[in-house]
Amino acid sequence: MALQDAGDPQGARRAGLVALRLFERHAGHRHPDVANVSLELALAEEALGQYPAALRRVRRALAILGPLRGANELRCQALTQLGSLHIARGDYGEAEACYRRALVIARRARAIAAAASALNGLGMVCKYTARFAEGKAFYREALRLTQRAHGPHHPSVASILHNLGGLEHSRGCFARGEPFARRSVAVRLHALGPDHPHVAADQAALAAILAGRGKRREAETLYRRAIQVYGKALGADHWEVGFNLGQLAALYQADGRLRDAGRLYGQAMRRLTVALGPRHPVLAMVMWNAASLHRLQQRHARADELLRTAHAILRAALGPKHPDTIACAADRSRSRPSQTRRP
Repeated sequence: MALQDAGDPQGARRAGLVALRLFERHAGHRHPDVANVSLELALAEEALGQYPAALRRVRRALAILGPLRGANELRCQALTQLGSLHIARGDYGEAEACYRRALVIARRARAIAAAASALNGLGMVCKYTARFAEGKAFYREALRLTQRAHGPHHPSVASILHNLGGLEHSRGCFARGEPFARRSVAVRLHALGPDHPHVAADQAALAAILAGRGKRREAETLYRRAIQVYGKALGADHWEVGFNLGQLAALYQADGRLRDAGRLYGQAMRRLTVALGPRHPVLAMVMWNAASLHRLQQRHARADELLRTAHAILRAALGPKHPDTIACAADRSRSRPSQTRRP
């Protein structure tokens, strides 16, 4: 748990596997401590992009907790983690059901922090399903409860501020999102120091908002800082390094630095393929952005190849009705007008 809090999911996973074996041997496979360690392992595996393994851990924890009386906060934690994993898979209906169930349990148990986590999860579901006003209300209630439970300077407060900024970014209200993102960086920086990967995540989120506002120089500095921190804390081949290289490439593309953008898109896709495999949605999003660069450079065959692959990944991973799948398909149709006129 300490390694996870320190931003070392690889170390946390190693320690958690040893702890799990010891608990299984001496307490039994159905002991609540096995459920607890399984949830900590799931957090580490989710941070490492190992989503199927994390999903198995959470489901095992819920199976252990099912017949037990009490353990409400642990049960809420399991449900919110399951909701997060459903979001990563694009299963927003399943995620919402998990968060609403967790919220009912937390309110019944008067567990303020657990209720805040569930509300934060509902805000994320609303963001991804474009229910922005509803999502903002969930986030604000989560922020109120988190500040009540932990005070105004806790890292959990930064997480909700981060998400409030992300919601405004998603609906294109960059000026509204910037204050939330800046406060998130300030709170987390004070709590965790400059070299923690969660601080890097906040800085990258602020960079995306600043890029939307045309503040590209500051955005570039923040992306570079995030890449440096992720590389030092998680390794140069971690998927977060690859993703943020892709974000920096998109920034360079918007700034007209096409050669630099192409170089970084290539680095990003290579890292993501190694870290997450060739069929991951994060890789698809970078491919999609890279395709737009190739269109600008009149490399239409390469652009179509990237869009075709990106759309196939998104369709398989998230389903045909996911907003990203639909948008990618529409972009592909626009890039190939001759084919859209076929009878």
